[in-house]
Formats: sequence, structure tokens, C-alpha cells
Amino acid sequence: MEKLPFYHALKVVENVCIGCTHCMNVCPTKAIRVKSGKADINKHACVDCGECLKACPVNAIIVEQDDFNQIFSYKQRVAILPTVLLGQFPDDITEEQIYAVIREMGFTHVFEVDEAVDLLIEGTKEYMRKHSQMRPFISSFCPAVVRLIQVRFPSLVENIVRLKPVVDISSQFYRKKLIDEGYKNEEIGIFYVTPCAAKIAAVKSPVGEDEMLIDGVINMDFIYNKVMLSIKQTGKEKQAVSNYRHLSTTSIDWTLTNGEASQYSGRCLAIDEIHNVIAFLDKLENEEITDVDFLELRACDRSCAGGVLSTENRFLAVERLSKRAKKEIKRQAETEEMYSTYRPYLLNNIAISEIEPRSILSLDADMMVAMDKMKKIQRIMRVLPGIDCGACGAPKCKVLAEDIVQGHAKMTQCVFLQKMLTKEELISPQESFDISEETWGKGRFEKKKFNS
Repeated sequence: MEKLPFYHALKVVENVCIGCTHCMNVCPTKAIRVKSGKADINKHACVDCGECLKACPVNAIIVEQDDFNQIFSYKQRVAILPTVLLGQFPDDITEEQIYAVIREMGFTHVFEVDEAVDLLIEGTKEYMRKHSQMRPFISSFCPAVVRLIQVRFPSLVENIVRLKPVVDISSQFYRKKLIDEGYKNEEIGIFYVTPCAAKIAAVKSPVGEDEMLIDGVINMDFIYNKVMLSIKQTGKEKQAVSNYRHLSTTSIDWTLTNGEASQYSGRCLAIDEIHNVIAFLDKLENEEITDVDFLELRACDRSCAGGVLSTENRFLAVERLSKRAKKEIKRQAETEEMYSTYRPYLLNNIAISEIEPRSILSLDADMMVAMDKMKKIQRIMRVLPGIDCGACGAPKCKVLAEDIVQGHAKMTQCVFLQKMLTKEELISPQESFDISEETWGKGRFEKKKFNS
């Protein structure tokens, strides 16, 4: 049975895209090609890391989100916040103010996902005890990394800790809490404010879970702008009643680099930024790195503080969260309800099912056919120039060779081969032009008239 593609939050706006190849060249999974002058994303290879979004010079790549007015379809409207959201605001804006404005926007409840951190730590330690032979354990925190392992490092899939991330635990907790208070399930809407595209994709098509625990996703930059505008209009001195709860320092640090790795014993490493993660996983897969107990892998530089939907400079956001953690260290975290009342329920439902590898590197399910294709790729590579110019619409010569063998491209897309074939009169100049136009779009080669 053919695997269904992942849900993807990143979309190309074709009428804006200029086919510049910036996105194609930065994509860590080589998921982007240029076809007919527009960026085209391979949905089986994309991991929603957001590198293309950051690289696009004309904002032709966007992150989709749910309609905000969807929240009013529910009687109980819960905003599940990442702690990193609070790190986006200046020091003179308090957590209480942020909570209050979000409630004024229409939410009946506001809850930080990282309040569930202590419970996840407890569950992870028990998981590692029971599966000690599976080292190194790889955190399931970052959905972009989970997808990266599925499509590019499938042999490491079984090393991923099969437990729900804190956002799912928090959503499960709050839904159960409201149901116990007498509300019907259909009256409850859980909405996650996300710092990145990958978490949107994870909410819409969760890995290892059969049901969606969250009803909608709202981009963090949208919420940030709404809160800042409200505070500017009403004045910072306004203090509305909120349900702000104090978190532990562990919870506040969780989304930052080394937030997870610092909580476990043994050799625990924290690697952030997706190209760094790929370089490390390459070494791990090739057994160049051994004797590692736990890996915290994050796709974004400085982890969630560097998410593509963050507004503030990531280093300033980290500094603010560190200040908040130091301030809260003198207070007792207000997580008693989750532990005393709901701990057994949440721990009994914390596991996820098997994570399926979805390798994009596999040439064919039949080993003999795959070996034959590999030989063809090697033969094609001897013909291609090997300079990785990208003029064929693929990021590298090897990627073009793989596309050719899989029937997704033609040899003549290489401009160097076009020139050779034209010189030998095997194709006409017009045919060469038509091939290039097929890649780069009609009108790309028209003479531009400039006013002097």
C-alpha cells in the first residue's frame, strides 16, 4: 500500500514565487525542485523545518494556520501556549498581562504546555529503564527531527522515545479536566499557539497517535502581534485578572537547548539547528559516535527560541526565559493538580504507537532492482559535470541523477549536456531552449527592457 504523504504547513504561493532556487539550496532533505519556474516541494521528503521559509527573498513560502474565529465554535476555549511565547515580550510586560490579553481575545482558559514537563521526565525515565537496550534514546520533542529521522535516517527510528510530547500531554490533561468539571467533549476546543511549522504538521497528522488531541493551531507571531497591539492601546499599567500559574525552572528551560538533556543521567547530548543535527545523525548511523545515552535534537538554532514563527531575536528570547527561570526559582510551581489528580491517567496514556520509517533514500523495495538503479546513478554521475550549479532545477548533480533513475527527470535537463548535444547537432538550439524553458518557465528568457 502506498504511504500517504505527510500533512505540511509550508506552502508555496506560486504567483509570488520567482524560482530563485534559494529554498532549493537550503532544504536539508533536498525536497525542493524548480519546475516551470516555480518551487515545487516533494511532500514525501519535506519535514517542515522552515529553512525554505527563512531563505525565500520574496515571501513566497508561507505557514498555514487555522482561522482564529474557529475558537468561537466551542463553549470552552483553551489556549495552549509554548513557554517560549512569553520570551518574545520585553521585560516590562508581565506574564499576567500576556495571559490577560489572550483571555480578552476570546479564550476561556490559558495554559502553558511546559507545565507537563515534570510528568514527561518521570515517564521518560521509566521508559529508558524498561528499554535500556535501545540506547541512544532520541527525544520525540521536535516533530521536524522525528520526520527527518523517518525519511532520512530510518534505521534510527526505533531509538525515538515513544512517548507523547508535552503539548499532547497538556492537551489531554486540560480536556480531561474540563470533562470532569461537567463539560461535553464537543464543547471543548483546544488550540495550540505554535512557534514553528513542524508542530502544525504534527498536530494535523500526529506520528504514532491515532487521534488528534488539538482542535486548531494558531501561529505564534499572530498571537504576539495581537497581544502587543492590545497592550500598546490600553497601556502597560493595565492589570486584568488572569489565571497565570507559576512554573518550575525545569519547565521554563525545557524548550531551550539542553532543557531536556540536563534532566537525565549518563552521557546526554543536546544538538540544535537542523544541519548540525543531520551531521551528528550521519556519524551516529555510521557508528562513528558510540556510548551515548540520550539525545536532545532540535531543528531550530537555539531550539524553540529560534522557531520560524518567533518574532524576537532568539538570543534575547533565551535571555528573557533564563531571567524568568531565576525569578521563579524562589516560588513553588503550581502543578499539584496535574500530579495529585491526573498523574495516573496521564502516565497510563503517555505512550505512542510504533513510529514508521518512511525513507526517501530507498530506490526500490526489490533489492536487485535497487542495486541496478544504484549502478545507473553511478554511470550518470560520470557524465554529469558535478559542479552542483542547480540550473537543472535540482539542488545537486547527484540529486538529478537519482531523479533521472526514478523517472522524475531527464538527462537533457543538465545545461552542460544540452550544450554538448547541441554542439554535436543531436538536438537543435530550439530544443535546448525549450528544455530550459520547461524548467525555468515561459518568459524567464525574454529580453527585459530597461529605461535608461
